[in-house]
Amino acid sequence: MHWLVFALMTVVSWGVYGVFLHTGQLEMKDPVHGRYKAFLFVGLAYFLTAVLAPLGLLLARGADWQYPKAGMLWSLMAGIAGAVGAFCVLLAFGARGTPAVVMAIVFAGAPIVNALASLLHHPPAGGWGAIKPQFYVGIVLAALGGSLVTLYKPAPGPAQPHAPVELPAPPRP
Repeated sequence: MHWLVFALMTVVSWGVYGVFLHTGQLEMKDPVHGRYKAFLFVGLAYFLTAVLAPLGLLLARGADWQYPKAGMLWSLMAGIAGAVGAFCVLLAFGARGTPAVVMAIVFAGAPIVNALASLLHHPPAGGWGAIKPQFYVGIVLAALGGSLVTLYKPAPGPAQPHAPVELPAPPRP
């Protein structure tokens, strides 16, 4: 059941992503370029998390350094898809989308796209006619759920001012 713990950790991480990203954009205090500044730090976080961490694990575990072309290509495409999606979330915020609405659409729509892309990439055993009606009901319910959350989300309360975060002064030589 370790997979479930990791899946739920992903739900939490991605669930706070939009709120954190939007807050970072606003806290850049740059109405023109704030979203791009925020995304720059998302890229830095990806580098730290998705480059340095696996590199350290590969080195620590003595992995071989063979990388088949197909594995590299599909992995690169996955990274590009993820980065483009993250950038589009930021652009949606810049076009006046709110985190609650944008992320509800993303997280309701992504499972639908994932299910359809998975079926196209790995067609079902027994052919397309073998797909049970419950699958289609699930697709409709996912779309309906995303729509309902988007349309009827509670209005936010008044903005609460928060104290600026002060970084410690660098040590003096």
